[in-house]
Parts: sequence; C-alpha cells; structure tokens
Amino acid sequence: MIKLSQKLKDQLWWLIISVDYNYSRICIADHDFNNDTLTLWLEDKQDFKNTVDECLQLDISAKQFARIIKAEGFNSYEGTKLHANKQFVYNTRIEINPPLTWYETDATLIEQQWAREKVLKKVLTQLVETEVIGDKQW
Repeated sequence: MIKLSQKLKDQLWWLIISVDYNYSRICIADHDFNNDTLTLWLEDKQDFKNTVDECLQLDISAKQFARIIKAEGFNSYEGTKLHANKQFVYNTRIEINPPLTWYETDATLIEQQWAREKVLKKVLTQLVETEVIGDKQW
C-alpha cells in the first residue's frame, strides 16, 4: 500500500470529484524523480493549469516506487535459464536491473511514462477501494 496523508487523500478526492469521477481525465502534468522521491503533478485534462504550482502535487517515496516497478515486472522479462548444478533449462523472470536503476538508465521514455501512470492508477485505485471498504464498516 502507498502511504498517503489525510490532507493528500482529501485533495485527491476533490480532484476526482472535479473530473466527475472520470479517472481518465486525470493526467500527469509534470514529474520529477530524485533519489528519495518521485513527484507527480496532477491535473484535469480538460482544465489545464498554467503552472505546476496550480496542480496537485503527489509525492511517492522511491522505495514505494521501486515496489510498484518490481510488482508490475517493468524491470524484468520472461526468459529461460540454465540451472548451474543440475543442467536443466527452466522458465523464470530475468531482472534487467534493480527497479530504480532500471527506471533511470534502462527504461525508454515510454516505459518511464508507463511506470509513472501505473503509480497514478495504483494511488487512485487504493484511494477508492479503502474509502469503499471504510464506508461498509459503518
């Protein structure tokens, strides 16, 4: 699970409400990645902002971003390996590089975009699912 503050959850809900619950209207206006944090600035596709200061800023820790990349298999591919001792071939996922190294050095621009969009999708899905579960407990 991605950790979100209550303030950020409220801001995300306002963004969801402002797009009339049409999640495809929420897009990443800009992004920044350093060793500690992936920062995404979110906006409504039908209401573009003039600066990123007007957009909703979403900060995801590098550790959580790495988990998402690994879970989605972005930094690996399906391949075959030869067992070192028993000399038989088997299918497995072959890791290209650790998740964050893959993102910074190996991933194409499109693959980086896919990874960022997956983060956005995970955050929105988690937000909606946890709120729905919370409502059922009442």
